[in-house]
Amino acid sequence: MKNRQEQAPGENTTSTPQIGLPPVITVKQLADQMGVSGIEIIKQLMRNGIMANINQSLDYEVASKLVADFGFTAKKLLASAQGRQKASSLSAKLHTRPPVITIMGHVDHGKTSLLDAIRQTNVAAGEAGAITQHIGAYQVEMKGRKITFLDTPGHEAFTAMRARGARATDIAVLVVAADDGVMPQTIEALDHARAAGVNIVIALNKIDKSNANPDRIKQQLSDLGVVIEEWGGDIICVPVSAKKKQGIDDLLENLLLVADILELKAEVDCPAEGIVIEAKLDKNRGPLATLLVQKGILKTGDTLVIGTVGGKIKAMFDDDGKNIRKAEPATPVEILGMNSVPDAGQVFQVVSDEKEAKGLIEKNRNAGLATTTSRGVSLTSVAAQASAGEIKELNIILKTDVHGSIEPIKDSLERLSNDKTRVKVIHTGTGAITESDILLAAASRAVVIGFNSKPETGAIRMAEQEKISVRQYSVIYKLIEDVEKALQGMLEPEYVDVVAGQAEVRAVFEAGKKGKIAGSQIKEGRATRDSLVRIIRGGKVIAESRVAGLRRFKDDVKEIATGLECGVKLENFNDFEVGDILQFVRQEKVD
Repeated sequence: MKNRQEQAPGENTTSTPQIGLPPVITVKQLADQMGVSGIEIIKQLMRNGIMANINQSLDYEVASKLVADFGFTAKKLLASAQGRQKASSLSAKLHTRPPVITIMGHVDHGKTSLLDAIRQTNVAAGEAGAITQHIGAYQVEMKGRKITFLDTPGHEAFTAMRARGARATDIAVLVVAADDGVMPQTIEALDHARAAGVNIVIALNKIDKSNANPDRIKQQLSDLGVVIEEWGGDIICVPVSAKKKQGIDDLLENLLLVADILELKAEVDCPAEGIVIEAKLDKNRGPLATLLVQKGILKTGDTLVIGTVGGKIKAMFDDDGKNIRKAEPATPVEILGMNSVPDAGQVFQVVSDEKEAKGLIEKNRNAGLATTTSRGVSLTSVAAQASAGEIKELNIILKTDVHGSIEPIKDSLERLSNDKTRVKVIHTGTGAITESDILLAAASRAVVIGFNSKPETGAIRMAEQEKISVRQYSVIYKLIEDVEKALQGMLEPEYVDVVAGQAEVRAVFEAGKKGKIAGSQIKEGRATRDSLVRIIRGGKVIAESRVAGLRRFKDDVKEIATGLECGVKLENFNDFEVGDILQFVRQEKVD
C-alpha cells in the first residue's frame, strides 16, 4: 500500500476522507474506523518500527501518521473520560492469554519436524538437554510472549476432542510441503479445521528443496478456497524449512499477529476449568493427566472433577518437567493425584472440597447414562425437527467412489438450502467411509452419506458407538430426494434386515397335524419368537417364513441364546432337512 505525505496545516482536505481521532485510540478501534483489517494496521506499525498488538493504545501523533498512510486525514477529537473509565472496567475482568495452536496436515509433509524445530529453536542458548519431557502440549516464547502448542498426532485427535465437546484450539497451522503439494489428507485436515471454525495459517514447508514450487501450492490452495494474503486473500502463508530451521521466527510472529486480531482473553478470578489433553497410567506414579487450563488459575492442592473421575492435585509439572505451584489460562501442565485415568477431551473443574466433588461426579455419571443414546444426528431426526420448524442447518459429510461424482452431488445438495434451512457439505472425499469421517460427523453433528461408498469395519463400530447416521446410495436422485424430504419433514422411516441369530437343524420331528418341527442348535446370536426366518440350504435362501413356535424342552419360550438347543416351528413351511441353516432376522429402523 502506498504511503502518503502528511498534509500541511490549512491544506485543502476535501479530496480525502477524514478520520476523527481522540488523544488515545487502540489499534482495533482505529482499524474499525478506517474499515481495514487489524493485521494491516499492525503490519504498517511494524514497517514504521513499532511493535504493537490489537489492544495496544496509540497516541494521536502515531495514529495520525497511520491514518495518512492509509489515505485519510486526521481530525483531533476530545476524549470522553467517562467512556475511558467504562472501557477500563469492562476489560479489567478479562486478561489476555496466549494462543493455543494445533499443527495439522498430510502425514509426510513435516508436521513433527516443524514442531521439533519450533521447540528446539526456542531453547535458550547454553541450556542443556533441549526437549526434556513430552506431555502432549508445550509453550514457547517469542519476544516475551508465550504460544501454546498442542502436539496432537493429526486431525483425527483434534476432531476427537471436539467430538467430546472440547474446544481447545484457537489457530490451526496447516503444513503443506512445497515439493509435494496438496494431498487428500491435506484437504481432510483443512475441512476438519474449517468445521471447527478456527483460524488457519499455512506453513509452506520444505522450501529449501530444489524441486520446491510454492506458486503451484498457492494455486492448489486457492482452488480449495484458501486464498493467501499475497494473492489478495486473508490467509497468512509463511514459507519455512523445518529441516534447516528457516522461517520459524516469522511463523511465530504471524501466529502472535493472528492472536492479537482474535483478542484472546480469559477470566482468572474464578475456579479453574479446562480440558484433558491426554492421560495415562504410570506404573510408578499412578494416573497422570495433561491438562490445558482455559480459565482461572490451577494450583497444587486443588480438588478436581473430570467427568466421573476425581482427585486432589498432589504435584504439577510444566512441559520441561519442572515442579510448579500454579498454572494460568492457556498453560499446559501434567498433574498427579487423580483416582483413575480420565479420557482425553473431557472437561475438568476445580471444586471447593471432596463433598462437592462426590456430588458432581454422581451428577456427571447420571448425565452420562442419560445422554449416551442421543448424541448423533440422522436424516430421520432432521425430518422430525423440520416438521416442527426447528432445523436451521444440516451438515453433511459426502464420500463417493470416484472424484467426478463429488461436485454434481455436492451442488445438488447445497441447492436444497432455503430461507429456513441451510444444507452445508462440510467434507467430501473418495473411497471408503473411515473412522475420521465418523469423528468429524460426531464433532460437527453431521450426517454421513456414501454414494457407491461403503464404511470400513472400524467406521461401522464407531458409528454405532457415537450414534452417527450413515446412509448409503447407488442412485443420485434417490440420495437428493431423501435429503429434500428430510428438510421438508416428509421422510418416511427406512427399515433394514438385521441378522439376530443363526441355528443349524440337527433333527426333524413330526408334529402330527401341526406339521414338522426342526430340532436345532443356536450357533450364534439369539433366536426370537417374533423373527422372520430365512431357510438356507447349500448357501442359498430357499424360503422365508415367520416363527410359529419356539420351544426349549417342553416349554414355550420367547428367545433362545447361543449354544442352546430348541425346537422351531415355522408358518407354512415343513420341508426341513438336517443341515439347513435357519437365519433369524429382525427389522431395524435406519436413522
